[in-house]
Order: sequence, then C-alpha cells, then structure tokens
Amino acid sequence: MRTADFDFDLPPDRIADQPARPRDAARLLHVGRSGGGDAFTDHIVRDLPGLLNPGDLLVYNDTRVIPARLSGRRGEVRVEVTLHKREGADTWHAFAKPGKRLRVGDAIAFAPDLSAEVRDKREGGDVELRFSVAGSDLMAALHRHGVMPLPPYIRRPEGEAAEDRQDYQTVFAAREGAVAAPTAGLHFTPDLLARLDERGIRRVPVTLHVGAGTFLPVKVEDIRDHRMHAEWGEIGRETAEAVAEARRAGGRVVAVGTTSLRLLESAAAEDGTLAPFSGDTDIFITPGYRFKIVDLLLTNFHLPRSTLFMLVSAFAGLDRMRAAYAHAIASGYRFYSYGDTSLLERAPRE
Repeated sequence: MRTADFDFDLPPDRIADQPARPRDAARLLHVGRSGGGDAFTDHIVRDLPGLLNPGDLLVYNDTRVIPARLSGRRGEVRVEVTLHKREGADTWHAFAKPGKRLRVGDAIAFAPDLSAEVRDKREGGDVELRFSVAGSDLMAALHRHGVMPLPPYIRRPEGEAAEDRQDYQTVFAAREGAVAAPTAGLHFTPDLLARLDERGIRRVPVTLHVGAGTFLPVKVEDIRDHRMHAEWGEIGRETAEAVAEARRAGGRVVAVGTTSLRLLESAAAEDGTLAPFSGDTDIFITPGYRFKIVDLLLTNFHLPRSTLFMLVSAFAGLDRMRAAYAHAIASGYRFYSYGDTSLLERAPRE
C-alpha cells in the first residue's frame, strides 16, 4: 500500500491546543463492527463503562513523560534536542536541530550542571548523546532544565504553559521514561476509574516508553519502506495472566491507546497466548496484519499519512476509518493529543 492511501483533509481548527476539562468530558466516537447506519455513535468518555461489558479487561500504559526537550549551545550555535530513547544510565538517542552541523565529539552545554557529548550520528538529525551526569542525577537535571516535549501541532508560541506538566501526564503515569504521552490515557479520571470498577471491568498495566519517533512523518511512498524507531516496553507476569484469564472467561481485551496495543501484539505468540516480556519493539502494524490479542482499542484521532492512522485502519478497516474520520470532522470532534477519542471494535477476520 502507498502512504497516499492514508491521507485525508483536516481543517486546522479541528486540532486541539487544550484538553477537555474535566478530562472525561471529552467526546468519544464509538466505531462498532456494523457497516450500517449504527456503525458510529457519539458519546463522551464518561460513557465508557456502559460501552464495555463486565469481565472486559482494560490494559493501560503506565509510562510517565519526562521533560525531554533541552536547549543548549555548541560554541556559538544554538542547539535544541528532543530525547527519544534511553540507551544507558547516561546515554540517550535524540533528535537534534540543527543536526547537520553537529559532529561526533562535539560538546553541547545545556546548563552549568548539564552537558553532553555527541557520540554518534544517524540520518534525520538523530544523534547519540552521552551526558555529564547519569541515572537519577540526569533525571533530576532534566526536570530542572528540560521542558515537556509537546508535539509540534500543539501551539505554544510563548513556550511551555505551566499546566502542560500536569495536562500531558496520564492518571496512570508511574514509570518515568516516555518522551510523548500515551494520549488515550489522558481522558481518565479517578471518578471514571471508580465507575469502571463498579461495572466489573478490571485493569492492568503495561509499560511502553513512547519515543518522539511517534511524531515522525512517513516520507516514503510505499509504506513497506518506512522504518519505525524502537521503543522499550515491559509486560509483567500479573498482566499476562490477567489477559489469559479474561480471554478464558469470555471477556474482551481493551487496549488503552496504540502504545498498549503495539506492546501486547509484539509480545503475543501466534496462537494468541501472552507471556511476560521485556525489551525493544519496532512493530509496524498496517492493513493485512492479523491481531492476536486486542479486541477493542481506545485511541485518539491521528494525523493524516501517519503510522498511527495506518494502525487503526489495520484494526478497524481502512474504509471504515475513513468514514469514521469524515464523521468526526463533520461533527466537530477535536483531533490529536489533547483532542477527543474513539472506541474501535476490531473488524471481523476475513
């Protein structure tokens, strides 16, 4: 398939710059399995418990976003870096601007107590940085000097807003390491979680430290030529056992966000069994992929021509997602990280 197959027109005023308040007041488009007039129904996130069944299992991503964007200088040249994958206690891969002007061995000064050496260069401004501090000291320095790595479509002409440090973090956030939020999780509130509990819907965590590569455009014409950036993830034994138990009892596995789905599908065996997992994944899900674990997907509305729109098209069907997005645009849904969300039922296997 070609990247152009996943294009659509999105009016700029549909892109959300601020989240809904309260979070569970955001709109939710339910995309059912039917191809008829009842395929799309409009709700709000607070309706989610009624759209799920007792015994269903929510799988959420408990990663926590770090202030991963840093500004510094290499001599007189101003450099901005966005960390995207940790490689060691003091080493990260990062996207750098202007990446072409950096050389291996260059030193970048971010603050009196924080600098980094360029250890390697790749294509597209991707560099490997070794910092002057490591571990918890490096994380503390990022919190002092970094800013939240908001995606470029969220307009902040005056820089990071104070509320973004809270708004761009999910209620599930526990394990630091992401440089982009798992945005479907942004819609949950303590009240919504309590109502899901009352409905008999269990939830379990996975961890996928989302990288900034999630925002990279697909620049190739043939989607088979696109290279995904690897991200680190972990599925614990309790979560793997909960998935198996839910499936045995006839419950559905509901992925909260594409990050949870990608990790579950990366770790699943061909027969649909799931074992504990720890390591990198660069899974690229496109139409034709046969899903092994996930039955429903809660996910925000994604960019045209993006790997995430390709993923939801694989999950629910390209024609159905084109129609769903056309409905969402015509109905005033808000798009992207701070926007509204959708609950997708997996298309029947052919």
